[in-house]
Amino acid sequence: MIVLGIETSCDETAAGIVSCDAPGEGRILSDVIRGQVEEHRAFGGVVPEIAARAHVEVVDTVVQAAMQDAGLTFADLDLVAATAGPGLIGGLLVGLTTGKAVASAARLPFRAINHLEAHALTARLTDGVDFPYLLLLVSGGHSQFILVEGVSRYRRWGTTIDDALGEAFDKTAKLLGLGYPGGPEVERRAATGDATRFAFPRPLADRPDLAFSFAGLKTAVRLAALQTDPLDDQAIADICASFQAAIADILAIKSARALARFRDETGSDTPALVAAGGVASNTAVRAALERTAREAGGRLVVPPPRLCTDNGVMIAWAGAERAMAGLDDDPGLTARPRWPLDADAAPLVGHGRLGVKV
Repeated sequence: MIVLGIETSCDETAAGIVSCDAPGEGRILSDVIRGQVEEHRAFGGVVPEIAARAHVEVVDTVVQAAMQDAGLTFADLDLVAATAGPGLIGGLLVGLTTGKAVASAARLPFRAINHLEAHALTARLTDGVDFPYLLLLVSGGHSQFILVEGVSRYRRWGTTIDDALGEAFDKTAKLLGLGYPGGPEVERRAATGDATRFAFPRPLADRPDLAFSFAGLKTAVRLAALQTDPLDDQAIADICASFQAAIADILAIKSARALARFRDETGSDTPALVAAGGVASNTAVRAALERTAREAGGRLVVPPPRLCTDNGVMIAWAGAERAMAGLDDDPGLTARPRWPLDADAAPLVGHGRLGVKV
């Protein structure tokens, strides 16, 4: 099965093609990503209207490049998949419409993909991870623990009650004047900083549940910056290092609890902890999670950095996995800005007309 995947949920226009021979077995044939850093840099974050316009301008070119890199024509495809949510509504509409148009023109089946499911299943493509496993999804829009029992079988164990972790990184960078994108810049500055200089809190670390909270940590960073005189390069590096250390501690503590629950509920003595999302590329975070998994008798699995962030390959792979599992999607499915992976999970913050907020 050869699948084209299209991703436009935020600020990357991406298309990828995978070949899937059997459930959990596949190869990447092409992977094309066009970012929008320059379009959003002046604003210090993603502007939804600008992102949608940028997707419109390049999505056809990106899809064409993915097909050329794979050396394929549309007649060689077996399936087309595109992200339908969650994400920014303008971008979702661009990718979803493009995917449906390609599928219709080429007379191919179409799969509408949940962006979170694509992250959840990527480790099966890159590392052949077997079900069940524990997923820690940490990105600009999500921070969740999810038990992955199979394709379309997910249970959310914990999520953030305020900000996502990637958002906390970006806002910390913006507060310190580090530019955009903020996460990589915070990590770069932290490399030369003293992680013990500022005693930042570890919110909810003493609670037995698996919920996250990062709003208070951001406030602590802001107060430290205001109270530090002078706020020179070394002080900024120390704040970044202390902030990053707090994040690593929080994730390690919560992951240890999640892995203990995983062992209790599945009976596995060698649990697999899969980390996905842009924050999973952070070196300090990965080191902390690796220690935690090892101490729990398991292993940490992190896809390559390029596949941790948004990409078309993961969308194609999710489409292949769903097709292999015999799951047919409604071809009329519309874009969904909110689309929880675990549809049965109760909202932790609230809900509105469009569904669960967090």
